[in-house]
Amino acid sequence: MIKGVIFDLDGVLVSTDMLHYKAWKWLADQLGIHGFTEADNMRQRGVSRMASLEVVLEKGDRTYSQAEKEKLAEMKNDFYRELLKSLTPEDVLPGALDSLRKLRRMGVCIGVGSVSRNTPVILERTGLGRYVDAVSCGLDITHSKPHPEVFLVAAEKLGLAPGDCLVVEDADAGIQAAKAAGMRVLGVGPAAQDPDADYSAASLAAPIDWTLVLGREQ
Repeated sequence: MIKGVIFDLDGVLVSTDMLHYKAWKWLADQLGIHGFTEADNMRQRGVSRMASLEVVLEKGDRTYSQAEKEKLAEMKNDFYRELLKSLTPEDVLPGALDSLRKLRRMGVCIGVGSVSRNTPVILERTGLGRYVDAVSCGLDITHSKPHPEVFLVAAEKLGLAPGDCLVVEDADAGIQAAKAAGMRVLGVGPAAQDPDADYSAASLAAPIDWTLVLGREQ
């Protein structure tokens, strides 16, 4: 029986894709890189900041040192954090609050597992933090998805064994990370089509039989 549910943040509970796109597009413009599109932004889902940076730099023709890349990633993040100031509870995705409240009523522990270092800020600005028992984010880990570290840290913070946890993810890299951690997975959004997902739903707003997903008796 599942005792804890660990949610990815971006694309599952909150949509910050457009803010990320605006920040990466801003950086690309600063570097004179043209042709960075929303499709490229989709390729950055669920991966680390440095891996996302490579998606931008591959559009250019200059080679950067590691130190330069780290500075560029910080420039993007500084701009992105400014954009985050516009976030409000209205930016919580449909179905997210209802799901969190239902799981709380069922006595389920709730965690967040996101590679974003901005996770605490996002949870605070959207008001979601009050529903979360433990947070594992980019500030806690050294490996990004599809490495399982972010979910293993979340389980440890919840005081649960990996096998007692279910992950809710919208990215294939997150599905791989959850399975590598020994956890069951509910794939939502694009990840609903991932064959490795144990359960699927279009979004948290779609009908979800949580009793079934959590392995609880009717």
